[in-house]
This record gives sequence, structure tokens and C-alpha cells, in this order.
Amino acid sequence: MSKVWFITGCSTGFGRELAKEVLAAGYWAAVASRNTDDVKDIVEAYPETALAVKLDVTQADEIKAAVEQIRQKFSTIDVLVNNAGIGYFGAIEESEEDEVRRMFEINFFGLAAVTKAVLPIMRTQRSGNILNVASIGGLVGFPAVGFYNATKFAVDGYSESLSKEVAPLGIKVTVIAPSGFRTDWAGRSANNSKTVIDDYKDTAGQNKSNIRGYSGKQPGDPVRAAKAMIKAVESEKPPLRLLLGEAALKGARNKIELLQKDFDTWEETTIGADFPKDEQ
Repeated sequence: MSKVWFITGCSTGFGRELAKEVLAAGYWAAVASRNTDDVKDIVEAYPETALAVKLDVTQADEIKAAVEQIRQKFSTIDVLVNNAGIGYFGAIEESEEDEVRRMFEINFFGLAAVTKAVLPIMRTQRSGNILNVASIGGLVGFPAVGFYNATKFAVDGYSESLSKEVAPLGIKVTVIAPSGFRTDWAGRSANNSKTVIDDYKDTAGQNKSNIRGYSGKQPGDPVRAAKAMIKAVESEKPPLRLLLGEAALKGARNKIELLQKDFDTWEETTIGADFPKDEQ
């Protein structure tokens, strides 16, 4: 039997392209979106192997109904891709709490809720892959997207812990960490803070302007990203973190260098915080 994929956030971007690539590769897929009309064309192209699922990841009843709908159609779930997410632009001080909390509900708590609903299925069958779409912004912080970074850092840490809990059960976890891709993330999917503080114009303001101006011109190809995700699932040993895009690789390597520099420079102070060896 072909593997069954459950992909959230399929109306645009990574989710949409991944759903099409997964189905074209011969897999079965539950294609989830808040509005199933947005994925109607995908499902109609694969009537036997695709299922449109209505899903707002912040709604517990919709998560439960979606999982049950998938079980009724396909009996199981082999691959979960937590892709649903939004962006938000604003310096930390400028950011509105209601917008930040909404983003956390979608990007982190929604992801965690969907995962929790699917885990019993994967535990029972002692197999499965979970792909959590984060960002290079889940490893490296940038001005203007500090709270977005926070949601993705949360996804990264959550996924690392989850991977250690479920590995003995045959379940594999991969964090997807893209850099700039030609999706709608920097377009209509991301709001701006209403407050603008002039003191941040050269940091958060400049980076916000750069990202917005770069939308649609990013080097990352969502179709190639989708193929990379499929390759990871098909691998015997998928990575815990899959970076996508040259900028993501450069950013991650630079972060490692900065961490190493701080660790080495402050090594004596770090070790000195312990009790002396003879008192431990």
C-alpha cells in the first residue's frame, strides 16, 4: 500500500507544491486547507488518491474531524507535514500582542495539536515521518521578525525533543528550515505591525523593507523544496534538520561559528559556575 501523507496549509506555497509532487509520485495525500475550494483543483486531478480536508489548525474540533476523515478514507497516516503558518513583521517593541499570540497559535500550538492527534496512529503502527516546517529563522534571529523567529525556534526545540521521544517507536522527525523561497510568506500571509518607531528604521525597518521588496524574487524554488522533502521521507536516515536554500546553509554555518566563538571565549567563566570538582 502506498504511503499516506497528511499535509497542512496547502492553499499556497510549500504545502500546495508538496501536495502536487506527492500525488504525482504515486503517494496518497490528505490535502488540508482552511477553505477546501483552494485545493479543489489538486484533488480533482487525483480523485482516487487525494482527499481535500478542511482544517484550521487552531480549532481542536477541526483537527479531530480531519484525522478521522483521513482514517475513514485511507485507514492510516504515514507522513505528517506540519506546514500551516503565517508571518508577521515588526520590531519587538512595535509588535501587537494579539497579532503575536495569533501567530503562536498557528505556527506553534496548532502544529503541536495536529502532531498530538496523529501520534497515536504512528505509535500503533510503529512507523511514521513527521516533517515540521520551520525556517532558517528558527536557528538564526533577524530584526523585524523577532516574534516570528520565536515561533520557529519553538518548533525547532519542540521537534528535537519529540524526535528523542519517538525514535524508539519507529517514528522519524525532521525540521524543515528554508531560507527565501517564492511562496506567499512575505506577501499577503504576513501582516505588519501598526506601530512604527523611528529608532528602529535602520534595523527592523530596513530588514522589513528588504524582505517585502524581495518577495517573488527569492532564489528558492518551492517545487525543488517539495522534492527535497520527499527525498528526506524516502531516506533510510532522514536528517533531524533539513536546510533548504544556500542562504539557509550560510546562515546556519555562520551561527555555528558565532556560538563556537562565544563558548570558547567564555569557557573559563562557564565552567567556573559549577561547584569545584572536589565538592561535587
